[in-house]
Amino acid sequence: MENEKWWQKSVVYQIYPRSFQDSNGDGIGDLKGITKRLPYIAGLGADVIWLSPIYASPNDDNGYDISDYQAIMPEFGTMEDFDEMLAKAHELGLKIVMDLVVNHTSDEHNWFKESRKSKDNPYRDYYIWRDPKPGMKGGEPGAEPNNWGSCFGGSAWVYEETTGQYFLHLFSKRQPDLNWDNPKVRDEVFSMMTWWLDKGVDGFRMDVISLISKPEGLPDGEALATGYASFDLTATGPHLHEYLREMNTRVLSKYDTITVGECPGVPMEEARNYANLDGSELNMIFQFDHMSTEYEDGVGRYGINRIKLPALKKALNKWEVGLEGYAWNSLYWDNHDQPRAVSRFGNDSEEVRELSAKMLGTCLHMMEGTPYVFQGEELGMTNCPWDSLDEINDIESLNNVRQNIAKGIIREEDAITIMRNQSRDNARTPMQWDATDNAGFTTGKPWLRINPNYVNINAADEVGRDDSVYNYYKKLISLRKSSDLIVYGDFRLLLPDSEEIFAYVRTLGDEKLLVVCNFSDGNVKFDVPEEFETGKKLIGNYDDDPDRGNVRPYEAYVISM
Repeated sequence: MENEKWWQKSVVYQIYPRSFQDSNGDGIGDLKGITKRLPYIAGLGADVIWLSPIYASPNDDNGYDISDYQAIMPEFGTMEDFDEMLAKAHELGLKIVMDLVVNHTSDEHNWFKESRKSKDNPYRDYYIWRDPKPGMKGGEPGAEPNNWGSCFGGSAWVYEETTGQYFLHLFSKRQPDLNWDNPKVRDEVFSMMTWWLDKGVDGFRMDVISLISKPEGLPDGEALATGYASFDLTATGPHLHEYLREMNTRVLSKYDTITVGECPGVPMEEARNYANLDGSELNMIFQFDHMSTEYEDGVGRYGINRIKLPALKKALNKWEVGLEGYAWNSLYWDNHDQPRAVSRFGNDSEEVRELSAKMLGTCLHMMEGTPYVFQGEELGMTNCPWDSLDEINDIESLNNVRQNIAKGIIREEDAITIMRNQSRDNARTPMQWDATDNAGFTTGKPWLRINPNYVNINAADEVGRDDSVYNYYKKLISLRKSSDLIVYGDFRLLLPDSEEIFAYVRTLGDEKLLVVCNFSDGNVKFDVPEEFETGKKLIGNYDDDPDRGNVRPYEAYVISM
């Protein structure tokens, strides 16, 4: 294909280091553990590994609060351990993508320690400080500079007695937002990125990068006093593209990188700018439309609704069609911020879990874009049956659920059900390697509960079993690498209103694929389009050929012409 890029044909495997593999028995995953398991990832066929943050951090938000961008969290090991892991990955043909978290730092970062000392400190303008509202006393309700809410609950402002001003934090109170309008901040960030790229890393996943340029004057917004609604006002600020192009010119363009921006609150026309095909900003973005189709008004993600398939298809189709010819898409069901896909979009009951997981894999990996696989997704790992809120570690889900209970939006007795459905900790339970104690993750006490179904769902079983979810994913990845049609073909959705069937056609020149996926537990009538009646089955999650007039429970198949 003309102007094709290596990352368009790649498959990315995300590692959440704390939960991947422990090497020293302290119950926390680490870099030596990752190095040990690199052959497993290479065996799956993935090309790129995205590491969630491994930098020094007090862990208020599990590493997304960084205190030193050029040091390794001691729990994860040393810089020498990182260098060993990087060298081993490259030896196996795997590229390493770092998680770039530069909308905010930890309040323990030296920049912020200096910034909060006084108004005339050289680092003061590294962060966003504002006076109380005129005529009001700082620290009192309503004195905050505006009505923005933190994504983790409460106000987005914290008052500091020392200097009589508030600092902005769109996330945890211990994650103050950086002031990207200060050129010294940009110099620091670009220097740090260059340091990592010179060390040999292959790119960056950029955490909430759409939020780095705040709107002029920081105005109040409508109903912004809670949570993620703030994104509607703060995403893609006035200098956002200017700063990303500066980043590209000064850093990214000098290396052969892969870059993906996490971009909540970004509409289609802006996404085309972020991930445009001329390469002046980023390679691709993560959007969240399909991650919020079951959210409840006033409750957000922490409700008890289930996904409705027409809404899910509409969201995915919007991005497949809308980016075609303008920008590159990223494809994912799972990541560290979302519950497990097979529990959320499919069916995790013992009888159909594997069928359902394979169906979801088929649906995603046959689309146009770069697929992302989150650790354990390739095994069909499921949400955890939490017993109480005391088991939950995740600051976001705990704060939001408790806040919604206090407001009377949800019932206290529903809280544990909501956690079982939606808590981010569902993705963060330790990787299930085998059926031995602690799932082969650690010889110590794991930092977070291990899902008890590890005895039946684990890598040791699946790697060696031909009909496993793991080996099905391996086939899907292999097919993508051998087919320009799967990578580059146009996307056309069929049956947008069907409550059960997700079907679409991919076209490249004279080649075509039909992808049919049943998201329900029943038999569903489906008439294969006439043009595919003589086609051959390319892959499917049932052993035999599909019935061209009936789709079985959680069946998925691909017909090639």
